[in-house]
Amino acid sequence: MDTVLAFVAAAAATAFSLDLWANHRHRPHVAAYGVGITMFAAATWALWAGLQYGWTGIAYRVFYLFGAVLNIPFLALGSMFLVVGRRSGNTMAVLLGALTAIATTLTTTVAFANPLPASGIPEDIFSSGFSPRLFAIIGGASGSTILVVLAVVSIARFWSANRRIVWANLLILAGTLAAATGGTGLAIGEASAFAVSLFVAVTLIWAGHRVASGARRSQPPI
Repeated sequence: MDTVLAFVAAAAATAFSLDLWANHRHRPHVAAYGVGITMFAAATWALWAGLQYGWTGIAYRVFYLFGAVLNIPFLALGSMFLVVGRRSGNTMAVLLGALTAIATTLTTTVAFANPLPASGIPEDIFSSGFSPRLFAIIGGASGSTILVVLAVVSIARFWSANRRIVWANLLILAGTLAAATGGTGLAIGEASAFAVSLFVAVTLIWAGHRVASGARRSQPPI
């Protein structure tokens, strides 16, 4: 079942990312969402390949970096641009660039603490401490916190003026929290619901983006 869900989630994330990149039109929030969902796609294809054909070091590192560490912060960056504005989004992008550089270096170079399993979704492959597991927790927690705060801001700011933006951010928040739950579980060694969380997440985030796109047609560009 995990293999089937991973394939469906990967196909959906790929279609969604292509839709985003085809319609971003130099809008920074759409570009940030595009990066985040492209990471979703890469992570879920790596997950599917690992489940279907067996895990390799490269497949697991791609899966972990893009599925547990970086995707949530980039989705939060998209909401930062959408709700707060370009200046705050640019500041967050600089900080996220530093996080990305450190997390990518660690995830691609740190030795595995435990061997990859013959089947199933790997757990506890990296050691605790200053390792990719730490950055998965940081990325998931900080990204989710930013999204919760921005959802509250959007309710207060747009409830009367443009309620579609409110619903869009709530859908994106729900999807991101689903992904963060799976990613944090993976980081602490509980991977059983990860494929389900990715499928639910990509569906909700795609719906939120479509609602946001409709809402922004009547709004000045950020």
